[in-house]
Amino acid sequence: MNSTDILQQPLHKSFLHYVSLSLFSMLGLSLYILADTFFVANGVGQDGLTALNVVIPVYNVVNGIGLMLGMGGATLYAISHGEKRIEKSNQIFTSTLVIGLIVGILLTVLGFLFMDPLMALLGATGKIVPLAKEYFSVIVFFALFFIVNNIVVCFVRNDGNPNLAMTGMLVGSLANIVLDYLFIFPLQMGMIGAALATATSPIISLLILTLHKRSPRRNLAFASFKWKSTDFTSIFSIGFPSFITEFSSGLVIFMFNKIILDLVGNIGVAAYGIIANISLVCIGIFTGIGQGIQPIASVHFGAKNHKHVLHLMVYGFSTALFFGILFYGAGLLYSDTIIQWFNGENDPLLASITKEGIKLYFTAFLFMGINIVTIAFFSAVAKPRQSFILSLLRGLILIVPILFLLASFFDLTGVWLTMPVTEGLTLILTLVFLTHYFNKSKTQTLM
Repeated sequence: MNSTDILQQPLHKSFLHYVSLSLFSMLGLSLYILADTFFVANGVGQDGLTALNVVIPVYNVVNGIGLMLGMGGATLYAISHGEKRIEKSNQIFTSTLVIGLIVGILLTVLGFLFMDPLMALLGATGKIVPLAKEYFSVIVFFALFFIVNNIVVCFVRNDGNPNLAMTGMLVGSLANIVLDYLFIFPLQMGMIGAALATATSPIISLLILTLHKRSPRRNLAFASFKWKSTDFTSIFSIGFPSFITEFSSGLVIFMFNKIILDLVGNIGVAAYGIIANISLVCIGIFTGIGQGIQPIASVHFGAKNHKHVLHLMVYGFSTALFFGILFYGAGLLYSDTIIQWFNGENDPLLASITKEGIKLYFTAFLFMGINIVTIAFFSAVAKPRQSFILSLLRGLILIVPILFLLASFFDLTGVWLTMPVTEGLTLILTLVFLTHYFNKSKTQTLM
């Protein structure tokens, strides 16, 4: 389905098609780490789970850079297609890929040069350090593949092939699960095995995505690389909210690790590791909804179909709210079962801390989905300022002071309440921005 098909097909069909496939793609992406969490918890133990949670912020940064470049570049690509500027769109693709390659190589070099101070900064101490280094070194070495895979997934999806984008991500995730089991249990490779399984996934995904070259309706192609500062600025500004969304997950994990370590020690970090990694899957679903509506919104925005853009906005928010309620309900009803999956040593204290955390932390999902989808929506319709403000608010400006404030008054309970309070406050501004955009778009529709 290309830009012409999107403009001609009924909006609800385009929405169901793109969002369902994007949702499964992001689910596959988020399952990388969740699979590691499950197998490390049961194959390496509590120390491995703690080490994994210490290093996850690095994965969030790498993944966030890939999403930033992919979403930013692919949004410009889709808008250019809506405007019938095919050559321009392919130049955007080429430029985005070149940037991704450069950034990936830089991250690998810097990661190995500053590994020791990074481990100290992330909070790895004592017997956790060698386990964290093992996982970190592999993830950083393969940073290039994580970034390029995210870029190509976004462009293939925007080039009318969301089926293949989903297939690449899901097959990569399935391979990760299989390899996790193989490397950790039969081959006894521990943390290195878990990291290698995760790093193999984007490579397999990329191999599958190369099949897009055979698509008879493909428009995506390499073009001459032209260094245009305006293009790079647009890619970064439109894609930056996607980076902040992912980066904020890493920042939250980093900050929570530090405070929880002081409050209850490594067992608290392990408990938070379970909650944080389940949360990554839920965030992946919300991000998938946002990425799913992005190609449709960008094409209709480029074609000046404001009424369709508004209807699409309502579809996205309704879907996000549905999943938010679903996640919250599952956390309340099935917390014991969820904890059992990751508590390989059957530690009652770990189970108790995790259960209390799930009950409070999962309240955030009632607000989080609408915030994340709104951020993606504003990026899709070339409104980076609103998207940037919301991303910065929920990812940096609010969460850090709220975390310290609540933790100082309510200890661990305050830590668990930080995310719901942050998302709830962000939702207030989200609704203000949406009301303003809705009123302005209604005026444009009636003109």
